[in-house]
Amino acid sequence: MTDAVKQQVAAHWNRRAATFDEDFGHSIRTPAERAAWDRILDLVVPPGPLDTLDVGCGTGFLSFEVAARGHRVTGIDFAPAMIAEARQKADARRAPEPGTRTIRFEEGDAESLRFASQTFDLVISRHLLWTLAHPEAAIDEWIRVLRPGGRLVVVDGQFDAAAPPAPAGGARASAEHAAIGDHLPFLGGRSREQIEALLAARGLVGVDSDPLFDLVAAQEQRMVDEGRERRTHRRYVVWGDLAR
Repeated sequence: MTDAVKQQVAAHWNRRAATFDEDFGHSIRTPAERAAWDRILDLVVPPGPLDTLDVGCGTGFLSFEVAARGHRVTGIDFAPAMIAEARQKADARRAPEPGTRTIRFEEGDAESLRFASQTFDLVISRHLLWTLAHPEAAIDEWIRVLRPGGRLVVVDGQFDAAAPPAPAGGARASAEHAAIGDHLPFLGGRSREQIEALLAARGLVGVDSDPLFDLVAAQEQRMVDEGRERRTHRRYVVWGDLAR
């Protein structure tokens, strides 16, 4: 069943890869969003340069942001079409933009990384855990590849069951995910406190979090400006360090 679940997940993101960056929240398009993401990354990404793994990188949103700050980034994703889009973006940006020579993208399974232990100084993911059949096992893998003193960063959210139905075409409302929802333990997200507890239980130190109120407000305003239905989601970032 795990293989069947992963095939469904990959099928969904392969289907959406070509238009992924056009969807709301997968890009930075307003000054308020830019300011929010700058604050968030300044908060959670230590000074470097760091060897960084962006797990579930999609078309490379976080990978490009981290690389632009002077870090070496490997982005992995289970969907080949997402990786193809990310590579095309990297090729297009490589000449004029600083940092893009230190970025690479490859196919990979977030629950079973091909990297040796203690390979990275920073592992980061964004809205990935809900798509996984074994999210806690994935977290164990992410910690495994951290070097002593390295940091794990999880950007995620929690979706209110009482909220209006998700927009048509959204990931959680898709036919692919409807068929496997019972096999995705974090389908509705988890609270910030629950993710903090997961990291602390695995021995990470200095576990902390931020509710991303500025990003939520910026995205809500963009919804209004673009004539979309205004929807509020609880979003957060949680991070913790591997002891030296």
